Amino acid sequence: MTKPQTLKTERLKLRKVKLSDAEAIFRQYAQDPEVTRYVSWRAHHSLDETREYVRMCLLAWDVGKAYHWAIERLEDKQVIGMVIARIVGEKWELGFVLARAYWGKGYMTEAVRGLVAWALKQKEIYRVWAVCDTDNVASARVMEKAGMQREGTLRRWSVHPNLSLEPRDSYCYAIVK
Repeated sequence: MTKPQTLKTERLKLRKVKLSDAEAIFRQYAQDPEVTRYVSWRAHHSLDETREYVRMCLLAWDVGKAYHWAIERLEDKQVIGMVIARIVGEKWELGFVLARAYWGKGYMTEAVRGLVAWALKQKEIYRVWAVCDTDNVASARVMEKAGMQREGTLRRWSVHPNLSLEPRDSYCYAIVK
C-alpha cells in the first residue's frame, strides 16, 4: 500500500512533512507549553531541536514505521499542525497536534476525518485508533466528531512529560470496518 504524500480536504492539505517546515512547526506550536501539554514529547527549546524532530519524522516515513503529514491551510499555505499515523499491520494509530491560534475552528476534526476516510478505503486497514489523556477534552471531542468511538480507559497508559513523568490514564478511541 502506498501512503499518500498529499491529502486534501475542504480547507486543508495534509502533506508529507519536509525539513523546511521546521521553522513554522517551532514557531507555531512545538515550543508552546499549552499545545504540548498532552503530547508524548517535551516542548522544544530551539529550532535545532525541531529540525532534528523533522529529520526523525522523515526517517520514520522512509522506513515505513510512521507517517507524518504537515497540516497546511489551503488559503495561505500556513503550516498549522501535524497528523501522524503509526502502522502496525492492519491497524493505524493516529496522533495529532495543532497550533493554539487555530483551536476551536474545526481544522483538526477536518484533518482527522480526511485521514480516517482515506485509511478505511484501503483494503489492508481495518482499524484506526488513537488515545488521549482523560483530561484532554478537546482531543476527545475531535475523535468523536471524526466518527471514532470511545472504547474505554487505559489506566496509566501514556507519559506526558510536560505534565508528569508518571503514566497517566488515557481514553482509547477507534473506528473499524
